[in-house]
Amino acid sequence: MNIRTLGIDLAKNVFRVHGVDSRGKTVVQRELRRRQLLSFIARLQPCMVGMEACGGAHYWAREMVKLGHEVRLMSPRFVRPYVKSNKNDARDAEAICEAVGRPSMRFVAIKSQVQQDMMALHRVRSLLIRERTALMNEMRGLLAEYGVVVAQGAVPLRRALATIVEDHEARVSDLLREILSEMSERLRLFEERLKRYDRR
Repeated sequence: MNIRTLGIDLAKNVFRVHGVDSRGKTVVQRELRRRQLLSFIARLQPCMVGMEACGGAHYWAREMVKLGHEVRLMSPRFVRPYVKSNKNDARDAEAICEAVGRPSMRFVAIKSQVQQDMMALHRVRSLLIRERTALMNEMRGLLAEYGVVVAQGAVPLRRALATIVEDHEARVSDLLREILSEMSERLRLFEERLKRYDRR
């Protein structure tokens, strides 16, 4: 198969490929399962492979580069104008194949595994911050129901919790004190994890 440019519409399990030769004539239009993709690519002569920069794209790009192909990733918004008629996987693969060959196309750099590790670290850290904030807001809300208003920020909340849990604040029931104690422990674990991520 003399493929010069290959467009791949990535998915979780079923991928669509669209390949053209040096004259722009379609030479392959196929559906491939996840386990078939790399073996299919390995059988091809080195060519230009285009994909949208989405979940998993950087992994596939690194694997295809190892097989000798020139891989280019594009933002999906730059591919969209090349989709003909109603959108489906086959037309998406064809549009990717068309877009990757355009001289004015802008590409996304392929991330290394180290770069992706660092991005994962930042994403998990951001998730922990959101979860910690939600937990603190929930604690403030519970205390407000008992007439105890705590200022914004982690430090005022920790001080208030120490007073309520250890010194037995009269306005708070034993059940709520127990709940707040458990939530304080979760908050402490979140903060320890965040310190670890900050050091990394």
